[in-house]
Amino acid sequence: MADATRFESHLTEERFRLLVNAVTDYALYMLDPEGRIATWNPGARRFKGYEADEIIGRNFSSFFTDEDRAAGLPQRALATAAREGKFEAEGWRVRKDGTRFWAHVVLDPIRDDHGHLIGFAKITRDVTERKQADEALRESERRFRLLVQGVRDYAIYMLDPDGRVTNWNSGAEAIKGYSAGEIVGQHFSQFYTDEDRACGEPARALATALGAGKYEKEAWRLRKDGTRFMASVVIDPIYDDAGRHIGFAKVTRDVTERYLAQQELEETRMALLQSQKLQALGELTGGIAHDFNNLMTVIRGSADLLRRETLSDEKRRRYLDAITETADRAAMLTSHLLAFGRRQALKPEVVALNVRLDAFGEVLSRTLGGSIQVQLDLAPSLWPVEVDSTQLETALLNAAFNARDAMPNGGSIVLSTANRSDADGDWVCISLRDTGEGMSDEVKARVFEPFFTTKPVGRGTGLGLSQIHGFAAQSGGRAEIDSRLGEGTTIRLLLPRTTNSAAPADGTPQAIEPSRTLKVLLVEDNDHVREFAATLLEDLGHTVIQADEAEAALSILARDPVDILFSDVVMPGISGVELARRARANRPELPVLLASGYSDEIIAGAGAEFDFVHKPYDAQQLGLALNAASEKAGTSR
Repeated sequence: MADATRFESHLTEERFRLLVNAVTDYALYMLDPEGRIATWNPGARRFKGYEADEIIGRNFSSFFTDEDRAAGLPQRALATAAREGKFEAEGWRVRKDGTRFWAHVVLDPIRDDHGHLIGFAKITRDVTERKQADEALRESERRFRLLVQGVRDYAIYMLDPDGRVTNWNSGAEAIKGYSAGEIVGQHFSQFYTDEDRACGEPARALATALGAGKYEKEAWRLRKDGTRFMASVVIDPIYDDAGRHIGFAKVTRDVTERYLAQQELEETRMALLQSQKLQALGELTGGIAHDFNNLMTVIRGSADLLRRETLSDEKRRRYLDAITETADRAAMLTSHLLAFGRRQALKPEVVALNVRLDAFGEVLSRTLGGSIQVQLDLAPSLWPVEVDSTQLETALLNAAFNARDAMPNGGSIVLSTANRSDADGDWVCISLRDTGEGMSDEVKARVFEPFFTTKPVGRGTGLGLSQIHGFAAQSGGRAEIDSRLGEGTTIRLLLPRTTNSAAPADGTPQAIEPSRTLKVLLVEDNDHVREFAATLLEDLGHTVIQADEAEAALSILARDPVDILFSDVVMPGISGVELARRARANRPELPVLLASGYSDEIIAGAGAEFDFVHKPYDAQQLGLALNAASEKAGTSR
């Protein structure tokens, strides 16, 4: 029995020895109570470089550095293990060749069955690589902290998931004025303006960063002292290695100087634009004044001659015709101005362009003279358009006159049509191409500007091509130009296709005799126009009551049952539209006729509420408009 027990004990010890000797990642060995080495495994040999016969019997302090031995660390380790049951630490140890390695050490006391200390079990592991990795990480973090803290042009800091500041760099302190002690733990919304906080911008910024992966914006922010600065802000969400959201990285830069510089640049640009407008206005003044002076000379001269009592009937008719023709030319010049400003009252109708342009081509050929050859290239099955045909022909005449001036030695003009479809819809394209001198890029860029002209002073107002631009825009289309020096110019009018049908023409002339004699309240602030309109109305057989402004007209309406209100639209104080609405509030059945040289005033349903006659009007146009307004009111009653 004793022999069996001894055998079993020997077998156990042998297995333990085999186990210890199989371990190479750990140094496993025993010390006697004084610290001398009693056993040595392969792991110890690999770590420390000693063979067993070189180290057994020597004190384990041989593995400590000189400074640790001088400090008594080996003896303190043994005493701690004996007293407390374990000593565990990390520190530098020395190999046989003198090189150092970072060791994790565990020292346990070994006691016999009676509790007497008979030695120590020592386990050592080389963790140099881990320590080097930890030190590299700490160094990287230290350098990153230095980098972030060294940046003063950017505020770089972190927020927790709720938006509270968790760290603060020197740039943040320089830009926003808070020290780290003042701001860490505070919510970042205090940097926002009151209006931004009121509309929830801070919360929206964090939600956008989380949802989109980034929030980026330029906006006003507040410093500690309450002053504002324009900030360029970027917020990025931060996640840990497990993918959990742990906060936000926030970078802010003060871009106030750049913003103010941009504002100053924009103000300078606007000032330059205003200067260019004033220059254009000066050019307009010269051209318009020249043309109107010529027109007024004819009218004034003819009027003076008509005063002669001995004037023959033939000359009287000639001078009257001259006044009428000159007035029409003045109205045409005014219409150019209004078309550019998109205030010309257009009278759109469905037009078969090819038929219209075929006749127009003959007129154009005679108008331009024999040195200019006019050719037509009209596409079949052309879509219909709905435009003011008079203004269309004026636009094409303006383009043709410009083409003629660009061909002083003669040339050709091709007037063509085509259907065109693009992403914006269906269009009918009218092109006028010449073989003239062409334009430089600088001139081409300005040809549609108001009053811009390359002609000498007195030979143009600069309204020709701008009238084309204004007409096209007001008709729902656009104007385009292609030109190169020496290669001619092409002007294109793109007009929207219409699905409306042309109104049937019955060929019956409209009569201007009044359907009945009316008592007309005439409201016009211009004395001359009012007298002229009153004369026309009286010639048409109506009775006229005059007022020079809306307040006076309202007083008359309150005491006098007039048959119709005829008022100008643009007047000081109360406009004609407002006057008409006030009058209708008291007398809903009252017929109303409004007159203006503009179209923009008839807005917000006014065009549907009231009848309208366009200035300048003659007796026939006024008579027809009065009849229509009166009959419409009678029908509604």
